[in-house]
Amino acid sequence: MEALKSESMSRVAVDYVEGILQPKPTCDTWDQIWSFQARPDDLLISTYPKAGTTWTQEIVDLIQNGGDVNQSQRAPTHERFPFIEWIIPSLGSGLEQANAMASPRMLKTHLPFHLLPPSFLEENCKMIYVARNPKDNMVSYYHFHRMNRNLPAPGTWEEYFESFLAGKVCWGSWYDHVKGWWQAKDQHRILYLFYEDMKENPKHEIQKLAEFIGKSLDDKVLDKIVDHTSFSVMKQNPMANYTSIPNEYMNQLISPFMRKGFQCFLLAIILKELSNISYSLGNFFSIEKKNKIDNEGFWEKNNLRNHR
Repeated sequence: MEALKSESMSRVAVDYVEGILQPKPTCDTWDQIWSFQARPDDLLISTYPKAGTTWTQEIVDLIQNGGDVNQSQRAPTHERFPFIEWIIPSLGSGLEQANAMASPRMLKTHLPFHLLPPSFLEENCKMIYVARNPKDNMVSYYHFHRMNRNLPAPGTWEEYFESFLAGKVCWGSWYDHVKGWWQAKDQHRILYLFYEDMKENPKHEIQKLAEFIGKSLDDKVLDKIVDHTSFSVMKQNPMANYTSIPNEYMNQLISPFMRKGFQCFLLAIILKELSNISYSLGNFFSIEKKNKIDNEGFWEKNNLRNHR
């Protein structure tokens, strides 16, 4: 009953910033966001929404603290990593949080590269970008819309599918987002990672992150970080699973913030959502839908993952 009540609650209004759909509070404060002053020792994590952001944040926090798990329990993820363009009027502003934070700061954004505040480039900040395959990303983002009333209601799966492909969702086109950051990676200090690589060989990718950040970690610490940032551990970690956010904003009775954590489309698992009815992934991606994604050039393996 509480889940149904939450789904019917009012949603945040949206508008556009240079053609990119954004929550209205972000649009209303865009001038301040654009003029945000980065610092040379800032570390920025960027992803398209639901592409492994929280996972990467937890890994980076542990790297910065030498694998000290107690340090990572000092505060929820959203307090450790201010989300620079995000504003929930009754909960606070990521921009204000970042401005009040002492250096060195760890920050988060979902902004496409062309909307990134220019001071990050002017200060030559280190930036980490994570890309996830569009099919899994789309499903995860759909369920995130369902449970997060600070985003527009997604409508039916059929409606959302078309909106996602058209880029008419918050933070815009998945394709433009991953491609924009990819094209920028050789001109700036950007480490470009893939969610699928992180799942396949987390220790290797964590080592890559540590080297980029400038930390030397031994095997024991690396193994500790791998274990602490596994999906099963993070799903139960109240400092990472967003259970600290009240249900009136993120209702995890509708869909948990951390749902599956692996390549559900590729593994063809069974999703259990929506009134406890089981849906195979075929119900989400018919042959027609799968072909539509593939034919429109999504993921562009020849230009992205195969050239990493």
